[in-house]
Amino acid sequence: MIRGEAPLAPYGIGMDFETFWPQYLKAHRDPRTRALHVAGTIAASALVGTAVAFRKPWLAAAGLVAGYGPAWFAHAVFERNRPATFSAPVSSFVADYFMAWHVLRGTMDAEFVRVARGA
Repeated sequence: MIRGEAPLAPYGIGMDFETFWPQYLKAHRDPRTRALHVAGTIAASALVGTAVAFRKPWLAAAGLVAGYGPAWFAHAVFERNRPATFSAPVSSFVADYFMAWHVLRGTMDAEFVRVARGA
């Protein structure tokens, strides 16, 4: 948390995505966090997809580590906050892919501006 800034509101069960997304963005301000999230999301998707295709459960487990490990590291080291995975796992999972889509398209900065304006 930045000095003088109010803490993030808790992520709640039943919170709609339009309410969740701005809070998620606040928890992912650092570009290094976003980069690690996107890398983890891509790696996890590839591993889980491969696990399904080849019926190798251990690859699915590796996918969980590849996806969550870098993200949790980034939250601990760069953001110094608690990942939303623990309090809003479904919304957090969806937001990871939503963020990855924006990062890969090059629209993440515009999304921060859009959300900051309340649009």
